[in-house]
Amino acid sequence: MIVRERQNTYIMIDQDHHAQISGQMAASLKDSFFLEERLKDSVLFAIRNHDYAWKMIDKQPFWNDQKQKPYMFTDFPNPAKTVFYKHGIDEVAHHDLYAALLCSEHYTRFLLDDPEESSRTFVQHERERQQQIIQHLEGYDKDTFAVHYGLLQFLDSLSLYICLNEPGVTKEDEHPFFKDGIPVSQHLTFFHTNKVGINWKDQETVEMDVFPFDSPIDMTIQQKSVPKKAIAENGLVNSYERTEEESVSVRLV
Repeated sequence: MIVRERQNTYIMIDQDHHAQISGQMAASLKDSFFLEERLKDSVLFAIRNHDYAWKMIDKQPFWNDQKQKPYMFTDFPNPAKTVFYKHGIDEVAHHDLYAALLCSEHYTRFLLDDPEESSRTFVQHERERQQQIIQHLEGYDKDTFAVHYGLLQFLDSLSLYICLNEPGVTKEDEHPFFKDGIPVSQHLTFFHTNKVGINWKDQETVEMDVFPFDSPIDMTIQQKSVPKKAIAENGLVNSYERTEEESVSVRLV
């Protein structure tokens, strides 16, 4: 779950919805960025479903007793997170092995340096899965894969920038993840930069100084504004389920 705290509410956005926004962006990328046309659909599927692991979990969000606020994807306990991650990769693998390879690499990178046994076991299992998938893929090329994974990382961050920040936020008040822009993988040489500058131009427009898309992108963010008072009286799950979704329009230019 992506969570932004306001004075009287929590803005809550499903992780899978954020991934769908990433997928919408990916579909607008210039075709030349995908390198191999035969893999384009697989890459698009991976980007669109890279947070499938959270799809069912976010239907009933969890409360963080220690922080006295809803759990967010950044602080959700790793032992439980690895179970969800594995399930998400399994589901993607049923549809597309190359996409599963990308998602597996994505989740593995998050936990490489985590000392918990559950994280180390997950990383080991996924490394084994990755080798098995590679053996079944025809014409696998590690450099091409690095480009595709770089696209997933970049579009994940770009969508997170939009979801984690309040619309129209000043540069000074942006989420700390993005104050210096959005990192670009060294493998995405066609960007001609290692970081893309980004800011909210106004309440509905996000502006980038490097634009890898064919045209401006119009998005609709689905979110819930869950009252803190309702949570205190009825609990998080009941309050979340009873809150109607809101639609927020954003244009990327």
